[in-house]
Amino acid sequence: MNGGHDLGGVDGLGPINPEPEALESVFHHEWEKRAFALTLACGFWGQWNLDESRHARERQHPADYLKNTYYENWLQGLETLLAEKRLLEDENIQKLSSKCISADSVGDILSRGGPVNMPTDTTPAFHPGDDVKVMNNHITGHTRVPRYCAGRIGFIEAVQGFHVFPDANALGQRTGQYLYSVRISAQELWGRDSHSVYVDLWQPHLTSVRKS
Repeated sequence: MNGGHDLGGVDGLGPINPEPEALESVFHHEWEKRAFALTLACGFWGQWNLDESRHARERQHPADYLKNTYYENWLQGLETLLAEKRLLEDENIQKLSSKCISADSVGDILSRGGPVNMPTDTTPAFHPGDDVKVMNNHITGHTRVPRYCAGRIGFIEAVQGFHVFPDANALGQRTGQYLYSVRISAQELWGRDSHSVYVDLWQPHLTSVRKS
């Protein structure tokens, strides 16, 4: 979906001047640690997936999303999910109490991660070197297509395998699609520069471009 969360490549926002990672604090305020911990703890209940969590943050009014800090947006998304899943009701809280994790196990769980590659007996529709066009679909749900590359032409740099499709996963539908690394020139994106941008996109995001 288009919204306040998707600002990559948008003009008028000033230069990017990120802090060096080695010098930047992981958390800038004490309450941010609690917001992070709450979001993870509730996520371990297994009532939603990562893409549903992202979409819950994105569904804010754009003005609110831009006004909030990073972890304020995390809290807003968590509040949305807790309300929509009716997890604040006493009987549901009691049912989920057995799914709580101990503080000692958090590090091990996070270090293992959650792989999203899936098995398949299908073959990819595209191969390295194929010219493709990024679909320009203004969907109302979650998508991993950055707005700045919609409708642009690039080519397949690599096939990354068969992975969970976030656009469907955000709706609670765990299905898989082929994932590709797509190379798009800066000239194609913004009409200037000689560099390229690499974007990971799923098969439904792309359509074939026939060479003349």
